[in-house]
Amino acid sequence: MIVSHRHRFVFFAVPRTGTHAIRAALAPSLGGEDWQQQSLTEQVRLPIPALARIGHGHITVREAQACLPSEIWRSYFKFAVVRDPYQRYVSVCAFLNKRNPAFIGNERAFMKAALQRPRFRQRVLVRPQSAMLLDARGRVGVDVVGRYETLQESFDTVCRQVGIAPRRLALRNVSSHGDAAAYFDDELVAPVTDFYRRDFDAFGYPVAADAAMLRCA
Repeated sequence: MIVSHRHRFVFFAVPRTGTHAIRAALAPSLGGEDWQQQSLTEQVRLPIPALARIGHGHITVREAQACLPSEIWRSYFKFAVVRDPYQRYVSVCAFLNKRNPAFIGNERAFMKAALQRPRFRQRVLVRPQSAMLLDARGRVGVDVVGRYETLQESFDTVCRQVGIAPRRLALRNVSSHGDAAAYFDDELVAPVTDFYRRDFDAFGYPVAADAAMLRCA
């Protein structure tokens, strides 16, 4: 998460949506008075104990709204980026297994088995994007939701909104995998669709009825 007092915005970092590319592109525009929280490239925490105790930068709308000063929440521009849930699930699994040689060649079996484990489903990187970005009323709690599929365009739009010169994004922390659709069969499409159902509804991504439909998308 980034809270910029200089430019009056709050950036919600949804995992596996290009967040570190955005963070790097925003860095030159941030000042010493701005707040950040992350753990990947450095350990930085927000000066709000309840949020700092979360221990990572993937703070939810509900958590932020409950803890940030009301003036910041009401008046700052809030944005995030989301990603097609099928594509994002493959990226998450590949990222979590980047040092696991047994994953290569067994990706589909791993992805099927993983969703059956409650602890896996509860991991910060795995949880639905809607769980991060919907408020207590079930509404999207940010002003702009960009898309990973048009990341540069989405980022440029945000930059213009907050008065920052757009910069070319360089993807960082990218997971290594092939065409995401190729990993799916009908037995994997169904549980992924079910688990991320609210993401499809909230952010308008198309639901695939079966693997063939997903590969043709």
